[in-house]
Amino acid sequence: MKEYLNILKPIIDPLPLLADYPEYVEPLHFEKRYKALPIVDEDGGDLFVRSWRYWYNARGIIEMENRLVAKATAIVNVHPWGVDDGHGLKTPEPAGIALFCTKEKNLFAQRHVKDVINPFLRRLRDHVAVTGHSMPGIEDDIRKLIYPSVSTKPEELDVEKGEKLLAELLSKHRFTANSLIDKLNIDPDLPVKSYFDQTPSTDAGDFYNGSGFWQLPMPVLQCLERKNDLVFYDGEGYPKVRDYLKSIGVRHVLLTGYCTDMCVIGTTCGYNNLSQDFNLFLVGDATLATYPGSLTPKYATQVAIANASLRQMITQVNFVRLEE
Repeated sequence: MKEYLNILKPIIDPLPLLADYPEYVEPLHFEKRYKALPIVDEDGGDLFVRSWRYWYNARGIIEMENRLVAKATAIVNVHPWGVDDGHGLKTPEPAGIALFCTKEKNLFAQRHVKDVINPFLRRLRDHVAVTGHSMPGIEDDIRKLIYPSVSTKPEELDVEKGEKLLAELLSKHRFTANSLIDKLNIDPDLPVKSYFDQTPSTDAGDFYNGSGFWQLPMPVLQCLERKNDLVFYDGEGYPKVRDYLKSIGVRHVLLTGYCTDMCVIGTTCGYNNLSQDFNLFLVGDATLATYPGSLTPKYATQVAIANASLRQMITQVNFVRLEE
């Protein structure tokens, strides 16, 4: 253990946070902002990461300028699912759901990948220890040919064969299932409860998605630039990811991906897991939250990031830079 001086200095007239991509994240204004000493300040640190958290007891946002060793840092990108991207895996019609739950919202997320995720990874990929993307399921025979992983080296791939097998498999699947249920049995004593019990908001089971949908090998989003990035499989468990990252000397994680309010929190590579073993920084504008009932994710994403800041360090794309 070492002593940390928790000295807070007011920041006068600061600019809003998360203001670089207002189409995707509503800029965050503030109560009070303070600057604190860095919580990570490594000898030889060549990756500058300005971060912040919200602290109710301090009545404001606490910011700090951290210096990390880039080669001790991993970028982990949660759930870039290749749904509705031309790869062949489609949101089932007429009422199925996957990822952001509608085709239109999935297409919007692809714009975010092109505008925010790709440039961020392009800038840092060759300097950090590893870049990885978490995907559902386990490493199957098809994806094993397409994506390197903890278990599969890049030289073991046969991408052309794997993509052909994937296309053939997906082309045979009928992405159709049932229409909305049209008759309900309502409990006269608890009509509201019985209504919602029979019409859950996100029913992705066989009735609406069709049998076998979730057994299909989920491809990585086609527009995501990957090079030789690894794929981490949710179904193989967090310890496999943790042990691999530690084995290559990773101490820090920059976390991006989808969806800020769900998978980025609680899945295998979500921050609930990774923050227990690594210095984690959630790259707020490199994520999108689900946005039910809205035409834009920017307000929901702002709220999800603000809630995460109660227990995680938040950064943003332009707060992360390599230093000479």
